[in-house]
Amino acid sequence: MKLKFPVIDADVPETIDLTENARLVLEKRYLKKDDRGSPIESPEDMFRRVAANVAQAEMTWGNPRLVRLAEEEFYGMMARMEFLPNSPTLMNAGRRLQQLAACFVLPVPDDIEKIFDAIKHAAVIHKSGGGTGFSFSRIRPVDDLVESSRGRASGPISFMKVFNYATGAINQGGFRRGANMGVLRCDHPDVQAFACAKHDEGELENFNISVACTRRFMDALRNGKSFDLVNPHGGRIVRREPARKIWETMAEQAHAGGDPGAVFLDRINDDNPTPRIGRIECTNPCGEQPLLPYEACNLGSVNLAKVLDNGRINWDHLGAIVRQAVRFLDDCIQMSRYPLPQIAEMVMGNRKIGLGVMGFADMLLRLGVRYDSAKALETARDVMNFVRNEADRASAALANDRGPFPNIRGSIYDRPECPAYRNACRTTVAPTGTLSIIAGCSSGIEPIFALAMERHVLDGARLFEVHPIFEEVARQRRFWSRALIDRVARARSLSEVKGVPKNVAALFVTAHEIAPKWHVEIQAAFQKHVDNAVSKTVNLPHEATVEDVADVYWMAYEMGCKGITVYRDRSRTEQVLVRPAVPGTELEPTPLSCNRPELCGGI
Repeated sequence: MKLKFPVIDADVPETIDLTENARLVLEKRYLKKDDRGSPIESPEDMFRRVAANVAQAEMTWGNPRLVRLAEEEFYGMMARMEFLPNSPTLMNAGRRLQQLAACFVLPVPDDIEKIFDAIKHAAVIHKSGGGTGFSFSRIRPVDDLVESSRGRASGPISFMKVFNYATGAINQGGFRRGANMGVLRCDHPDVQAFACAKHDEGELENFNISVACTRRFMDALRNGKSFDLVNPHGGRIVRREPARKIWETMAEQAHAGGDPGAVFLDRINDDNPTPRIGRIECTNPCGEQPLLPYEACNLGSVNLAKVLDNGRINWDHLGAIVRQAVRFLDDCIQMSRYPLPQIAEMVMGNRKIGLGVMGFADMLLRLGVRYDSAKALETARDVMNFVRNEADRASAALANDRGPFPNIRGSIYDRPECPAYRNACRTTVAPTGTLSIIAGCSSGIEPIFALAMERHVLDGARLFEVHPIFEEVARQRRFWSRALIDRVARARSLSEVKGVPKNVAALFVTAHEIAPKWHVEIQAAFQKHVDNAVSKTVNLPHEATVEDVADVYWMAYEMGCKGITVYRDRSRTEQVLVRPAVPGTELEPTPLSCNRPELCGGI
C-alpha cells in the first residue's frame, strides 16, 4: 500500500509576513549573497529554494508526480511559519554545501592522532553550520603515565582547549559560529577540574559543558556515600570521593556562571533505540539530541502559536503539520551531503529525526493559561503526547512506503508487537533561538523572558523586542502607550506596573517570576512524551543560592529529565537576552536558552 501524501488545507501566502527583526536575521545569516555581501534572494526565494531542494527526495522512491506537490506543501508550511527546519537546512539546501543537519557527535579516543582527526572533522562540520558534541571521558587523566613516550598525560581539559581554539579559528568565517558540547563522566578522575573548567569567563568560550551523571553516582549521592573514580585507560580505581563533593562542585560552578549542566547518561541509554550499534556518550551542543559516535540528526520545530482556532487547539491542523514535517525531515536525510563517510553510514542506518515545538509560551497566552500552573502542565503533556503519536504514525507510514530504518534489526523495535518505523527517533525539543525570531514566536518551551527586551545576536547586533501578544492585549484593552513600555521595562514584574489590569499581570508572568520547580515540571512534562531529550534552561534570579541550583538538578533527575541546565541572573557579562537600557535603571542582561549566543542561537 502506498502512502497517501499528507496535504495541509491552507493557503500559500504570496508574500511572507515577517517582523523587522526576522528580516534582519535572515539577511545576516541565511539569504544568498553576492560577492559584496548583499542579499540576492528574498525570504520567499529562500523558502522556495529549500522546499524545491528537499522535495527532490521524492524521486528516490520513483514517484516524480509527488515532487511538485511536496514542494508546494513544504513551502506552504514554512511560509506560514507553521514549521521551520534547523538552520543548516535553511542555509544550505540547494546550495554548494548541501549539508542539512544541525547536530553531530564525534568520538574522542585516547589516541593523539585520532584526537586531532576529531578536531579536523569538527572543523568541517562547523564550516557547514553544524554543531558538535564530544565525550572526553576516554582520555586518560592528568599525570597518568603515557607508556609510548614515558611522559605524563595532560588530561582531557588540555585537549578541550585545543578543540576550542580550532573552533574559534573556524568561526572567523561561515554562516554562524561553531558550537560544541563537552561531556565528561562523573567517575572520571578529572571530573572536579572539568566542572571548574569554565569558571574564568572566556575560558572554553565555544563550549557548553555537562557532567555525565550515572545511576550509580546518583544512588551514591542519595545515600550519602563515596564513589569510585576510575582511570578510563585500564579501568583502575584511582580514588574514592564523596558523591556529594562532586555534586556540590557542579552546583557551585553552575551558580557562578551557568556551567556545567548535568546529563543523566543511563536514563538516556535506557531509551537508546539501537543499543546493538553502541552506547550513547554525548549530546549535541544544547543537550536535546543524544547521539552515537559519528551520528547526526536533522531537527525541525512546529510553531504551536499557529495551531489555535478561536481560543482552542486545532488538533487536526496540528496533526497535518506534524505528518508533513516528518516527511520533510526524512527527505532531508536523503538530500543531505554528509561531511564524513562514517557519518553518512550512521545517519542512513538509523535515520534519526528530531521534531519538536516552539511557541509554547505564546500558545499558553492565547489560551489564557498561566505558565506556572497545573493547566500549563496538562497542556504540555497533551500537546507533546499528540505530537509524538502523530510523528510515530507518520514514520510508520513512511516505513510502509519506503522501508524501515536499516538498523531496525536488534533495535528496541525489533519485536513482533512494535511497529516498524522509518526513523529510529522521531521527537526532540530544541531551543529554537534564531528560528523563533524568524517565526515571530516564543523560543522552544521557554516562558516569556521579558515583555520588553534586547536580544544580542549577529556579532553584536542588538534587536529590541516588545512581546507582540502583550502589545496586542494592551491595545485591545486600551491601556497601551509608549510610556507604558518604559514602565514595563523598568519593572521586574507586570504586577508592579500601574495601569495594567490584574488579570493581565497574572497571565503575563516572565521567566524570573516563575519558581524553579515549575521550570523543571514543564521540562519533565514534555520529556515524558519525547524520544530524545528536551532543551530548556532554568532561569534563576541573581539572589538564588548554590543550594537552589543543586535542588534544581536533583528535581530534574527525580522528575525524569535527561539533562538540565541553569542560569543565574547576572552571573556572566556576555548574554543572549537583555532588558532594554532605560535611563535611571540598573537593569542587567539575562539569558534565555544558554549563556553563549553562538551556542544556542541557530538551532
